[in-house]
Amino acid sequence: MMRVLFFLLSLFFSVAVSTAQQGERYLKEPLPQGWNDGEYFSQTLPVDDKWWLNFEDPLLDSLISVACKNNYSVLGAMENIRKARAAWRTAQGKLMPSFDLSLGWQRAKTSGNTAQSLYREEWEGQFTTAVSMQWQTDIFGSIYMRSKAQKRLFMATEEEFNAVMVSLVANVAITYFSLRQSLAEMQVIRWNVESQRAIMDIVESRYSSGLASKLDVAQSRSVYYSTKAKIPAMQASIDSYRNAMAVLLGVYPQELYGWLDEGYALPEYMAVIEVGVPASLLLRRPDVRAAERQVEANAALLGATRRDWFPSLFITGSIGFASSKLKYLPRSKSLTWEIAPTLSWSIFSGGERVNATREARASLDQSVASFNSIMLNAMQEVENAMSQYRNSIEQIVSLREAMRQCEETFALSFELYKQGLSEYQNVLDAQRSLFTYQDYLVQAKGVSLIYLVQLYEALGGGW
Repeated sequence: MMRVLFFLLSLFFSVAVSTAQQGERYLKEPLPQGWNDGEYFSQTLPVDDKWWLNFEDPLLDSLISVACKNNYSVLGAMENIRKARAAWRTAQGKLMPSFDLSLGWQRAKTSGNTAQSLYREEWEGQFTTAVSMQWQTDIFGSIYMRSKAQKRLFMATEEEFNAVMVSLVANVAITYFSLRQSLAEMQVIRWNVESQRAIMDIVESRYSSGLASKLDVAQSRSVYYSTKAKIPAMQASIDSYRNAMAVLLGVYPQELYGWLDEGYALPEYMAVIEVGVPASLLLRRPDVRAAERQVEANAALLGATRRDWFPSLFITGSIGFASSKLKYLPRSKSLTWEIAPTLSWSIFSGGERVNATREARASLDQSVASFNSIMLNAMQEVENAMSQYRNSIEQIVSLREAMRQCEETFALSFELYKQGLSEYQNVLDAQRSLFTYQDYLVQAKGVSLIYLVQLYEALGGGW
């Protein structure tokens, strides 16, 4: 019998080790060794991951600080950590014996009309006090594996909290730069409105002097009012970004009135970004680490279901005092005790244990597939963000040159028009082109900053 039991134990532990190794192989999928683009990205690992400090914007720093304290998604993630920690402690507690203290008094009367009482009424009383103990000894580690699974789930909630923080900071920065972009676009619109108003006044003066046609006046007014009509829509966009920022900060929109006026310009940021080594970087992402903890938790649960096939040893016992009179209760003669070890081994459960193991196996395979999917998505997000940021910088360089040429074209065409050497249509075309490229440049700067924030978010928070 002992040889059979030893064989079963050896077989069980060999299967458990092979299961753990199989899960480990899932987690060691090959990763790329480097992103080779030294012109825009360098592969180092900065110590501090507060990437938003690179923008040197005190207002952005303050907004992020407020959001991290007040945002309700963050507060909810913190409560999830507390709940997961309590579940882990509960699972740990099952490894320890439980003790109960009981104090009691009993008074009973025996019937005098039964054979046992011999037609005499009897009164009985008893005082009792006892400490009882129940303990399921974890010989084969089933309870320990479930406790380990709960610990990994707790660690997963910590990583989910980190993911919420990374996402929150990125959303605050994206909303902030989107708002700054809209404010910069509003400045461009207002500048063009003033410029076109001044040109319209000049055209009307020339018309009054007979030097310009009514068509020139109509065209100048059309351009002026069409540009002016863009102001309400842009103001609505600014208000929507401010409202979105209020939600991220956990405050009412009214509390943000009057802050961040149009005097704020978009930061000029076109630096080389430290992206780190992919093989070690992607495993730092909170969502990847959370998925890894889920795999470990499901592997532990699979091990627990396998251990449930083996017998369980329960030890129960009690020690206390019992006496019919209270004054005799603490005496040694009143001492009572009991101990009852029980070995329980289920030999038939209607397929419950088999299917529990199958379910745990399926959960492990599902979590491994989820982990691999998250890894691939992480790779895609990083590659996309790097490509978008790199190309946005090249676009900004080209748009700056195009805007300089438009400014020169507008100045020359307007000067020739004032001298009567060119048609007003050339001025209109130059106006439209200048406004278009000014707006394009502002949008490109804002989008470039947003792509950069998305790159930091894809890298797991600025590694």
